[in-house]
Amino acid sequence: MILVSVPCLFIITLRGGIPFLSLVNLIIILGLREFYLLLATKGYRPYKFIGIVCGLAVSWHVYRGGAAISLLMTMTLLLIMIRELFRRDKSHSLNHIAVTVLGVLYVGWLGSHLVMLRELPAVVGVSDSVGAKLIFFVAAVTWVGDTTAYLVGIAVGAHLLLPRVSPKKTVEGAIGGLIGSTGAGLLCSVTFMPFITPVTGAFLGLAGGLFGQLGDLVESLLKRDVGIKDTAGLIPGHGGILDRFDSLLFSGPVLYYYFRFFVV
Repeated sequence: MILVSVPCLFIITLRGGIPFLSLVNLIIILGLREFYLLLATKGYRPYKFIGIVCGLAVSWHVYRGGAAISLLMTMTLLLIMIRELFRRDKSHSLNHIAVTVLGVLYVGWLGSHLVMLRELPAVVGVSDSVGAKLIFFVAAVTWVGDTTAYLVGIAVGAHLLLPRVSPKKTVEGAIGGLIGSTGAGLLCSVTFMPFITPVTGAFLGLAGGLFGQLGDLVESLLKRDVGIKDTAGLIPGHGGILDRFDSLLFSGPVLYYYFRFFVV
């Protein structure tokens, strides 16, 4: 599956535009479905359809420029709260509203930053190919960090990082992951991203790796709260969509804002 999916993701990212937006939309749909099913096991009753539609609306809006994002987020919040008025069972209304909104923000809004990052060249007036390079950079520092953390943790991990959140993650693995992300950022800067210095590449790699690990821990926190191991089984060996993209939901926005205001 990896031999097929990686080239497809590479080609779609290079193409950009609607194909890349559609890819992110697929991640949002599947990710929100998993997220709401996860919370349903805890007894919450989120508005899955409304949440998914609003999450998709956010991604499409930022693709079109995002000039009225505050209006869209306001309407999302009002729609979800008003819908709760008509639920027959009025118990736990606050919980149902809160978890629905959280899904839109966590998966829809944070995930939409990948679209914003890919479309950044159109906003600042640089070559469209830069957008693909930014996505490759974020993916490289995040997933190299994840892989390195896993391998180092298995090889020499001895001290648990946050056992109440993730009982298998170790301090050694986390440090190894940060080193891997830093090295990946450095390598990107001297290969296909000449518009940033090696020092900047290493720094951004470190930042992306750090927030990627935090994103992974946050998802582990949610899964531990409801008592499950993986959010789904869509990707063999990697759990669900959220298990594979949880790190990107944190590293993507952080690196987007850095590139937006300090680099591109």
